[in-house]
Amino acid sequence: MPSETTSTGSSVELVPVKFSRLTRRGILLGLSLTQLITLGIGGLSLVGALYAGGGILLAYTAPIWVLAAALTWIPVAGRPVVEWLPVCFWWVWRTTGGQLLYRRRITTPRPEGTLALPGDMARLREYTDPETGAGMIHDPTANTLTVVTEVSHPAFVLLDPAEQQRRVTAWGRVLATVCRSGRVATLQVLERTLPDSGTGLAEWWAKHGTDDGSWAAETYAELIDRAGPAGERHATTISLSLDMKAAARQIRTAGGGIRGAAGVLRQEMNTLTTALRTADLTPSGWLTPGEIAVILRSAYDPALAPVLQRHGELGQSLATAGPVAVNETWSRLRTDSAHHAVLWISEWPRFMVHPGFLSPVLLSTGIQRSFSLLCTPMRSDQAARDIRKQKVEYISDQAQRAKIGQIEDAADRAEFDDVLQQEADLTAGHGVLRYTGLVSVTAPTVEELDANVAAIEQAAIQASCETRLLVGQQAAAFTAAVLPLCRRV
Repeated sequence: MPSETTSTGSSVELVPVKFSRLTRRGILLGLSLTQLITLGIGGLSLVGALYAGGGILLAYTAPIWVLAAALTWIPVAGRPVVEWLPVCFWWVWRTTGGQLLYRRRITTPRPEGTLALPGDMARLREYTDPETGAGMIHDPTANTLTVVTEVSHPAFVLLDPAEQQRRVTAWGRVLATVCRSGRVATLQVLERTLPDSGTGLAEWWAKHGTDDGSWAAETYAELIDRAGPAGERHATTISLSLDMKAAARQIRTAGGGIRGAAGVLRQEMNTLTTALRTADLTPSGWLTPGEIAVILRSAYDPALAPVLQRHGELGQSLATAGPVAVNETWSRLRTDSAHHAVLWISEWPRFMVHPGFLSPVLLSTGIQRSFSLLCTPMRSDQAARDIRKQKVEYISDQAQRAKIGQIEDAADRAEFDDVLQQEADLTAGHGVLRYTGLVSVTAPTVEELDANVAAIEQAAIQASCETRLLVGQQAAAFTAAVLPLCRRV
């Protein structure tokens, strides 16, 4: 799935920023590879009929070239019909193979060290770092090793402009640190809204209350103890994924295998922790396997989240943290106790916006949702090659349009300006990150889910963003948007 690219760097002023546009340029005249293949098939059938005699042959081959033209140019939900064919084919394949339903086999024991997750996440393995106690998730197929930390921070929108400027600059340094590493596969920022279990009230009473044995004190303590979810709270985690292929030499030096990869990842963890503290973000320490298990269990079974929060000894096993049942449909996902729908931020603001532009989405009340920002750093040489390729495509496309008399539109020129700006930033020493934004909406019923999705879409419009429902791939999108495992769509 294509995603946005933008440059990272620090700024001395709190000034509006602009994201680069999502490129829509094709290989030739704005047509993608699939469109060119489809159009070529239709053109060959038409030309062959003309050379073979025309007339009746044109009528016989009409279904081919008419269908090819329709598949190439007729749009559905903003995309040509031909680009929907792989999605629909993969959906039919999974439907016939029974891959849309998942039921946990309770009586069948799982191999030691594996996660009880559905789909391709069943291959994930857990590893506990002996030095830090952090839970590390190993993906043997993607060859990555991931750790998670929970961070706390003050409300950004309530700070004065000078403090906002300092924090934005410091966060830019954090992203620049990730870019310069060369060994980080993905950095994920996950912000979740969770039902409040009432533990905050209990902690406040234990610290400030007067338990003198009186009737009032006993009644007050009993009310606090019986208090259920009475609102919502926000939790933010940052996940760091090590690219074991890029760090192969360092891993061999550290002893090889998962133990060596854990040693290399610890270096990245220390660097990231220092950078976060410099940005006035307070990491609570790297999460243990039990704490990661609670997050996974709460994602699939939101109704149980307050219970897990109030009783810290429950749900501490990764072997049982997965769902009991999952049903995937074309536009939503059903897990143990909730319905989910995942939206993709297909367009970031096209004009200058201030750093807090996402506040309508992140501060929406009464809606249980998760916002995931996947940051994929690009190596300098890879980013330079990608920029050169985009420049060549634009110049050749412009020359081809001039030959056939087409006029260049403003959108193409804006995309080329974004490419030139990225090249200038890369030359100046800044890193390049590829951003992917996902929003997962959760509700106990389908009716509430549809209403909440509509509300989030309106909030995204207020934030000058465009969202699209990821139809046909809700299960994969859910794991990327809700689970802090640095998964990609």
